[in-house]
Amino acid sequence: MMRIAALQMQSVTSDVQANLARIERTATEAAKGGAELLITPELCLPGYGAGDAITALAEPANGVQVKTLQAISMATGIAIIAGFAERDGADVYNSAAFVNGSAQPSIYRKSHLYGDYERSLFKPARPANCLVELGGLKLGMLICYDVEFPENVRRLALGGADIVLVPTALPAGPSGTFIATHMIQVRAFENQIFVAYVNHAGADGRFTFAGLSRIAAPDGRLIAACDDDTEQLIFADIDPAAFAASINGNPYLKDLGTA
Repeated sequence: MMRIAALQMQSVTSDVQANLARIERTATEAAKGGAELLITPELCLPGYGAGDAITALAEPANGVQVKTLQAISMATGIAIIAGFAERDGADVYNSAAFVNGSAQPSIYRKSHLYGDYERSLFKPARPANCLVELGGLKLGMLICYDVEFPENVRRLALGGADIVLVPTALPAGPSGTFIATHMIQVRAFENQIFVAYVNHAGADGRFTFAGLSRIAAPDGRLIAACDDDTEQLIFADIDPAAFAASINGNPYLKDLGTA
């Protein structure tokens, strides 16, 4: 079993240092609460709505931003996932970094960009499995719109993921509400895995976010959730053994190729 924490975060637009400081404070709080992992939203370091400033704030995966996340992880004893703008030569990716102390960071690049805003700023990555191990569990990573394509979650589930972690920037509105309140639980149930979907709080001057972060279990139940768009920290215990009856009774992955 592993306890995770999710921060529905109010990022400060274009202020990476302020956002790193917020993550540091929360990592300390989450570690005191027994969590082994803290998940933060999509592009939480530059702020999702920073616009063209995102290009100027983009850094390589071995840059100061990720190294600072590593230092926070080492100081607090908790692994962290945080969204950042990753520069690779002339290209900029919408990425998330997984850091766990002094270990080599793992970087996931978003494959499905949403709307003209993202397409004007980022290069899409090829769909790929990004899997890491922590606390005896296998963790898969996606970013926001990626999770809305069932193929992406299924691919990670077939790769052995126990939980899929999804930093997101879900906008407020009917579609956003439906995605958060229905689709995330379906993704968990149809793959019999956990899904942690972690959104921004409030608004950033360019976008208003739905909030509604949630962690769904293999049986489709929510084991932790935010009911609104305010900044808050939630915890959940990830224990696949506790959902063995659901996993055994709904063997979608096992039966996938038998029809």
